[in-house]
Amino acid sequence: MKIGELSRVTGVSVRLLRYYEEQGLLTAHRTAGGQRAYAADAPEVVRRIRVLLGAGLPTRVIRPILECACGGAAEVEPCLGDLLRDQLDGIDARIAELLSARAALTGLLAETEREAAAAALPV
Repeated sequence: MKIGELSRVTGVSVRLLRYYEEQGLLTAHRTAGGQRAYAADAPEVVRRIRVLLGAGLPTRVIRPILECACGGAAEVEPCLGDLLRDQLDGIDARIAELLSARAALTGLLAETEREAAAAALPV
């Protein structure tokens, strides 16, 4: 399957398919004319990549997941539980940091608004 056809079948741009290939997520071989040719399972691989990206995983983490991916309905093999749990823990930590930053910013904004209101009061 050529890259244009893979793009049409998956709805993923040619540019993004090339990026997936550069990141080692998608494999193509070259024809005698130098064109990329993908295996018959490439649409399923692209779908799996999209699912994993949608779950917030970076491409550096997706690569080993794809190497261990099932061919069936499941996205991954059970051996990847620890890796996925680590990713989830990292997301939870970032959420906690953002919530803390949000609370601090909310406090600063409230203080600023109190100061502005106090300055507007007649003396």
